[in-house]
Amino acid sequence: MFKSTGQIKVVVAARRDEADGIISLELRHPDGKNLPAFVAGSHIDLHLGKDLIRQYSLTNDPAETNRYLIGVLREPQSRGGSIAVHDKLKVGVALEISQPRNSFPLDESAKHTVLMAGGIGVTPMLAMALRLKSLGKSFELHYCVRSKSRAAFVPLIEEAGLKDHVHFHFDDGEPSQKLDPSKSLKPASGTHLYVCGPGGFMEFILKSARTNKWSEDQLHVEYFGAKPVDASAAAAAGSFRVKAKKSNKEFEVPPNKSIAKCLMENGIAIPTSCENGICGTCLTGVLEGIPDHQDSFQTKAEKEKNNMMTVCCSRSKSPLLVLDI
Repeated sequence: MFKSTGQIKVVVAARRDEADGIISLELRHPDGKNLPAFVAGSHIDLHLGKDLIRQYSLTNDPAETNRYLIGVLREPQSRGGSIAVHDKLKVGVALEISQPRNSFPLDESAKHTVLMAGGIGVTPMLAMALRLKSLGKSFELHYCVRSKSRAAFVPLIEEAGLKDHVHFHFDDGEPSQKLDPSKSLKPASGTHLYVCGPGGFMEFILKSARTNKWSEDQLHVEYFGAKPVDASAAAAAGSFRVKAKKSNKEFEVPPNKSIAKCLMENGIAIPTSCENGICGTCLTGVLEGIPDHQDSFQTKAEKEKNNMMTVCCSRSKSPLLVLDI
């Protein structure tokens, strides 16, 4: 996994309207230098303003070292990240980004790979498809969108020779071309399934895969948004205490505040980015207590260990949490 070691200055070298509400941005080093290498499934943080940092998957071929390509859907109901990208990031604009990080790794040893993309969830899948093609591996990409006008990166798919591997599924299209999980999600030894897109889409695909007897170690997911948090449940659970072991500070976390916010209010620095439990930036060691995991970053197996937690959104099942910070 790539870890951030500092911010990178880049410039928007190209911008393209890819589909209804979706643009692509090509980011390059201002001096034409190579950018840090990345692997399929990686994402970067875009620093869009004071306290406004958002994550976007890298879409281009990992073999390319001179640019990063991202796709961004304009979401009017978002917290402002996508709107800032669409409105402010024109060609020539300079900005800072993070080093590439990968929380959605591709198993390149799989006999066959099934990529399932819903809408803008196609962005990491294209990098995976390009990598698999370069390796000569067996794979297929199912791209599900509402209509043809919302299908982004079609020229890239055609120019990169991915067309024979890609199956388009349009909600408003003929019944014969719509996704049929009973046909597309047949489990087989050595096959891996990768899913990315809106929450409802991913839940449908994962439920279908499990119904079709896929094992959990064959399933891989990346979330673009946080899972909904039950605020009423958090309020009913009440407050709990957190102790920062290294600084020997202990304080109460009320229902209406995150652990991360309480840490910072008590003078304990903690890196944060998405604040929704997606990126893993704030992942912190747990020495004592039982976390109430609310993130989408850790796997089920990782959560069951209870030795790490995302302090931006997760809470506690025990009266006291002792953190390794």
